[in-house]
Amino acid sequence: MSGAPPLLSVVVPAYNEIGLLGSTITNLCTGLDERKLDYEIIVVENGSRDGTLRLARLLAAQLETIRVLSLPVGDYGAALAAGFMAARGNVVVNFDVDYYDLTFLDRALESLQSGSAAIVLASKRAPGASDRRPLARRVLTYGFALAGRYAVGLEATDAHGMKGMARVQVAPIVERCVMRGSLFDVELVVRATRAGLPIVELPAIVVERRAPRTPVWRRSIEGVLGLARLGLVLRKQDRSAATGRPQATPGRAMAALSRLQKAAGRAGSNQDPSPKASARSGADRFEQ
Repeated sequence: MSGAPPLLSVVVPAYNEIGLLGSTITNLCTGLDERKLDYEIIVVENGSRDGTLRLARLLAAQLETIRVLSLPVGDYGAALAAGFMAARGNVVVNFDVDYYDLTFLDRALESLQSGSAAIVLASKRAPGASDRRPLARRVLTYGFALAGRYAVGLEATDAHGMKGMARVQVAPIVERCVMRGSLFDVELVVRATRAGLPIVELPAIVVERRAPRTPVWRRSIEGVLGLARLGLVLRKQDRSAATGRPQATPGRAMAALSRLQKAAGRAGSNQDPSPKASARSGADRFEQ
């Protein structure tokens, strides 16, 4: 990989993904090469127990566009944050191993490069979207978005899943985020909205590539509790800002991620620094 920053950084969290990781990375590289884009793919392995990290390293050894980071504990949100902070591209795109769409990437790049958006979301609920998941999961997405609107002021119809982001504009938002797990996505979008960043939603096409890893009822409970925690965090910071008191900083979590970014930059494309991350299961997230 050359020393010049690429146009595009694709961040792919990977938790126990040995069955899908190889085909996903191959498909992404093929599609990005066909588009003649200058890119890097950052695989953020987090707490896997099935050989995902070894496979990611093998892929990175064969493909110079692949970088591998490793977190010791499974945490989807921490993986997204670490990947963003390690990214070098002007545009950062989040894909999941089981949920990616290069047509979305094409449209997101148009909006981001034109300056009409700082964040582009792939919404499963936007007009024109096609959500072919089971009914229970579609209901969960709708209910979570509705709860998010009332609990934390979430204006987007869908905060989870694929995103395209202008790195320079969004970096200060990521640095302020304190939530991990599935709530990282929500906090990111809510804080970006509060900061006045332009956000565009594009209709997503969603087809399940595998059965859900956790039951809907468990995700529902965790989602409600997570929104409650995020609401408390935001209200506390609002009160601190109103009274002129200094706001709390993310502290050790963000410091660890900052060290990860620096280590990744020093080590090149295939090193695997491992900062401490908060203990959450990488499977306990809202997939797609």
